[in-house]
Amino acid sequence: MSNPFFNLYSHGFARVAVGVPECRVADPAFNAAQTIALAQQAAQGGAVLAAFPELGLSAYTCDDLFHQKALLDACEAALAEVVAATAELDIAIIVGAPLRVAHQLFNCAVVAAGGRVLGVVPKTYLPNYGEFYEARQFSAADCAAAAEIRLLGQTVPFGSELVFQMEQLPLFQFHVEICEDVWVPIPPSSFAALAGATVLVNLSASNIVIGKSEYRHQLVAQQSARCLSAYMYTSAGRGESSTDMAWDGQALIYENGELLGETERFLGHSHLLFSDVDLERLSRERMRQTTFGQSVRRHQDEVRKFRTVPVPVQPPLDDAELPLERRVARFPYVPADPRRRDARCKEVYNIQVQALVQRLSASGMSKVVIGISGGLDSTHALLVCAEAMDALDLPRANILAVTMPGFATSTRTLQQARRLMAVVGCTASEIDIRPSCLQMLKDLGHPYADGKPVYDITFENVQAGERTNHLFRIANFNNAIVIGTGDLSELALGWCTYGVGDHMSHYSVNASVPKTLITHLVRWVAESGRLGDEGAGVLLDVLGTDVSPELVPGGADDKPVQKSEDAIGPYELQDFNLYYTLRYGFAPTKVAFLALAAWRDREAGAWPEGGHVARNQYDLAAIKRNLKIFLDRFFRLSQFKRTCVPNAPKVGSGGSLSPRGDWRAPSDSESVVWMRDADRIPDESA
Repeated sequence: MSNPFFNLYSHGFARVAVGVPECRVADPAFNAAQTIALAQQAAQGGAVLAAFPELGLSAYTCDDLFHQKALLDACEAALAEVVAATAELDIAIIVGAPLRVAHQLFNCAVVAAGGRVLGVVPKTYLPNYGEFYEARQFSAADCAAAAEIRLLGQTVPFGSELVFQMEQLPLFQFHVEICEDVWVPIPPSSFAALAGATVLVNLSASNIVIGKSEYRHQLVAQQSARCLSAYMYTSAGRGESSTDMAWDGQALIYENGELLGETERFLGHSHLLFSDVDLERLSRERMRQTTFGQSVRRHQDEVRKFRTVPVPVQPPLDDAELPLERRVARFPYVPADPRRRDARCKEVYNIQVQALVQRLSASGMSKVVIGISGGLDSTHALLVCAEAMDALDLPRANILAVTMPGFATSTRTLQQARRLMAVVGCTASEIDIRPSCLQMLKDLGHPYADGKPVYDITFENVQAGERTNHLFRIANFNNAIVIGTGDLSELALGWCTYGVGDHMSHYSVNASVPKTLITHLVRWVAESGRLGDEGAGVLLDVLGTDVSPELVPGGADDKPVQKSEDAIGPYELQDFNLYYTLRYGFAPTKVAFLALAAWRDREAGAWPEGGHVARNQYDLAAIKRNLKIFLDRFFRLSQFKRTCVPNAPKVGSGGSLSPRGDWRAPSDSESVVWMRDADRIPDESA
């Protein structure tokens, strides 16, 4: 038996499918065969739910043929075939059919599994405008007199207020609505979501006109986002009558506003779309967004109308390796699409600049002090300061930029700092902190003061503290404020010197921007031409420099022996861990499973994503090792530093670690529960 770690169902995911079968108008037997074939493919692919179009067994465009007994009898016979086919499949299916109930005809979605009908949902809103005449043939859901009907020899629940519960998947509850139902101001699925449904399904027969495809995207995306749900949408395609309409067979699956997948439109054959839905993510978002619970209370009269119907489907939980097929971005803070990425960078940049402008305006200050190391973070912070001065119509000379070489400063970073300050046009100065640091070490009785090569944490922190001390005194002397440069990744890992060190400033512009995003922000500024060719060259050189605190002297080659990532792990992995831990609260085992999916089957250095090219290929052992570094530092070691961080603007939904913002946690927490869960991660990939 495979390790359950490698099965997507072990991590709160479920695979679903939407199908668009080829159909023939008024030929239920043919339509049933097409539906069964796609249902079998969906089950073989590991899905536990498959949905098919509105009135798919008859075809939507039957018009007054819907009042012909021969057609309606044939539809029930076809439905019986489809339902019987589910006896051999571990999957629930939803098919569309016209059904006679108490002398009325309803446009219905039939839910079936295990060879039985589980429930029937009639359409609530019947369009009777434009090209639609449904009220001519059908009755709306609220015209039904009974909550149960007899169908295929069974008594089954009937009504629009049904929520179907997957018995083996506690977080998987689904609701079905039909086409027009989602186009109205308050769709039935809105109340179903409040009643617990995490997956919303729409059986549609939407004809295609210019612009309609894009509107469907907007409609489904917004409904899934408002309801904090997944939304499965399937629509009629090839075979529907073209007497007065055309059909594109569009199918979509969204999750909380994000597109998971869509089919190619206008295909001439039956087709199927799979997606892996993160049910745990949806549940956690509802738990986090407390206004969802308030909405449940406000609409409790509607919520109470819903009935729960059990769905006896056995998902492939333990008996097979089932890797995640959903694309997981390696760099969750940085969009992979170049247009979205550039827009994201512009937005983040503007947020940082506007926040600093407001802080300077409110404080009555016109000058800032910033330490420039020649590294990534201080480079980006200086760029933000320059834009803020431009926005305030103040000279960039009001930026008092100071580079402070110490015992381990390399020639490369020192030259980069000098060149950067020159191209920005700030007031540049240079202070050699070695004499004052040496005096401090002498006062402490540190061995280094006697010429001994002892490079301990005190040796490092004396330098970091001396730099910050100078910055605050310079600011005090010049009626200015100190701008912090540390980023979100460093705060998460506690990679900063507490108090009188890079931990402290008057205002910190980078504190909610992760390292992977700062990398692209700097690249974006370089490519935008804001600093000219010379400035772009400096920025690219900074990007090519290893991240190092440069506090421990190196060898004769003038290269730093310290590399931050040697101590705290690669930022591209740690930012990934941070995002899913902070934003969603996922367990370490799930974070590792996602990381494995993100780095699986891609050549190192050959998969550009989010403006980055991954420098390494991480196997499961590396993922586990670095995740444990992150967990212990994040939960046990570093919170006391985050409890008293300076003010800083939040820039993204990925989170802020300010105790006044997204993250409130005790400074003396243990990491034991997270570490124990991480121990469950296998050491090798399957």
